[in-house]
Amino acid sequence: MTSAAVLFNPARVASRSALRAQLHHQLQRAGWPEPTWIETDHQGGEQERLREALAGGVKVVFACGGDGTVARAIQALAAAEDVALAVVPMGSGNVLARNLGVPREPPAAIQVAIQGTTRRIDLGQVDGIRFAVAAGMGLDAQMLADAPRLAKRLLGWAAYVPSGLRHLSEPEFRVEITIDGSVPISRLARSVVIANVGQMPGGIRLLPTAVADDGLLDVAVIAPRQLRDWLRIGVRLGLRHPDGVGLESFRGAVVELSTDRALPREVDGEPIPSASTMAARTLPGALLVCVPAATART
Repeated sequence: MTSAAVLFNPARVASRSALRAQLHHQLQRAGWPEPTWIETDHQGGEQERLREALAGGVKVVFACGGDGTVARAIQALAAAEDVALAVVPMGSGNVLARNLGVPREPPAAIQVAIQGTTRRIDLGQVDGIRFAVAAGMGLDAQMLADAPRLAKRLLGWAAYVPSGLRHLSEPEFRVEITIDGSVPISRLARSVVIANVGQMPGGIRLLPTAVADDGLLDVAVIAPRQLRDWLRIGVRLGLRHPDGVGLESFRGAVVELSTDRALPREVDGEPIPSASTMAARTLPGALLVCVPAATART
């Protein structure tokens, strides 16, 4: 009998009673006991409650919400590598779910966990914070920080477009990139993204060769200088051949960035304090996640 906990974001769940009824119905049919329900809050109090649930023998954590809810669940699972994360997409981006092929409809996503197919994927880590999707410096972090919360809730990823346009004229920054301790590579850039997966918000496949369980992080250096460079990047992303003028990629297990000034930074869509450095490393196989059988890997 599998014991579960449900971490949910009340701002993303349209009807708590409907979610409870759906989960109760599906878990009961599968012979699972009633799960422990944990609500996210602005103070991060759910972390202690999740740790208590894990200590009590929980083996599956359902994350019902958006990417922020998934990120909170991942932090709590740091010391419980044998517990599976089940993503139930209810947010605006649902980026990890998209990359892993998890259905967008909650009943189907819940059923994925019940069927018991899992995949062990890597995580990245920046400043002690684990991430499943990406961390970044520069324009992407500015966009995430400036987009109004209400707009993100109503418009999804499209809410970031006005924020991005406001910052297109910002000056480039000089960044030195060190991959696995090699000689630093110097570039002018507008944004640097360190990713664990290839698909970003809006379905943009920024790093087509990125794989969630290859033990490596993929780095995208985005450096368009003119409007036509942005247009070229857009076309290449659509064709899934992004490298070229204005966009360059690298891969490695340890990535260190050093910039010529303090810049906005983000980890899995959540802003972290601005700084002139970012050091990321991969944590191979650090997260067990429930996936459809078709996307499971050995």
